[in-house]
Amino acid sequence: MVQFTSALLVALSALALQAQGAPLHKRIAQVIADSTAKWEKACLAAGGAEKCNPVSVTAFTTLLAAAGPCEQQDSADAMVDLAKTLNNDADMIKFAQIFAQQPRNTPNSVAVPYCQQAPKNEELNGLFQCQFQGANQQTFVGGLKVGDAGTIPFGHSAPLSPLGSCPANPDGPIADGSQLSDITQDPGLDNVSGGDDSSSDSSSSDDGSADTTTTEAATSTEAAAATTSTAAAASTTTATASSGSSSGSFQLQNGKDAQALNAKFASLTADSSCNEGDNACIDGAFAQCVGGKFVSLGCAATTKCFALPLVNKAGTSLACTTEDDASARIAAAGATGGVAGSD
Repeated sequence: MVQFTSALLVALSALALQAQGAPLHKRIAQVIADSTAKWEKACLAAGGAEKCNPVSVTAFTTLLAAAGPCEQQDSADAMVDLAKTLNNDADMIKFAQIFAQQPRNTPNSVAVPYCQQAPKNEELNGLFQCQFQGANQQTFVGGLKVGDAGTIPFGHSAPLSPLGSCPANPDGPIADGSQLSDITQDPGLDNVSGGDDSSSDSSSSDDGSADTTTTEAATSTEAAAATTSTAAAASTTTATASSGSSSGSFQLQNGKDAQALNAKFASLTADSSCNEGDNACIDGAFAQCVGGKFVSLGCAATTKCFALPLVNKAGTSLACTTEDDASARIAAAGATGGVAGSD
């Protein structure tokens, strides 16, 4: 009996040592809707009205692990673009600069690569995302090591010091799941490195020729009864912009499509089958399909996730708002029956 107990203790000790030495991989996420909440509030205060939320939604979805390396910067450009149409609103530009530096979700506790092209707006020159503290700062998504292409911010010639830092938080990475806009109101422009002079010049010279349209998180009206995907949203924005000939021809349909989506979402759970990258509203929270299952990404306090009708083109968007606001937007499109068409 003593021998058996001793053998068991040895075996358990060996397993403990093996587990201790094994690498621990975890997904580091955040409530992505919080990342643009202050920008959207500033946008509404500046008179952006219905233009604010679609830009906000598109922006915060770029923090998901499936987004490309430059999509976050592109959305920050769209946020600055809109600010410039609203008397160059200083708060909107400031929060866009901070958003451009918000860490992105990491699927396996490694750092996220940096965009390798200059932003459209010079206000974003030299800005890049921080990393979360729990990420391995020596390894990047895709198995890249520090020094490989994409692991050094655009305009820099050497790895960051300290690793994981950004101009708004130059002391290093920020706590897992936290929001940079809650940590600081200073985008850290004084900490921007000069980098390559050519990067700054190219951004300034491109500023006049680049399109000034903002991107909206639209979903195809053909997919009204299914969950939306970020990829579909991007492609549909272009397609629907040219197809809608008059507001009367699509606004009512947009309202009905939003209701159909909300009704569909009401039947979904975190265990519902989905395709990688699909977006949905589940139990009032914004969610994305990761690995065949929906992962809840939450909504800001006092708000819930709803499908809403676009106003100026065919399609819908997902947004975190109040139920009263969602009902009012759907009713304004001419659809009756509340958010899901069942009232």
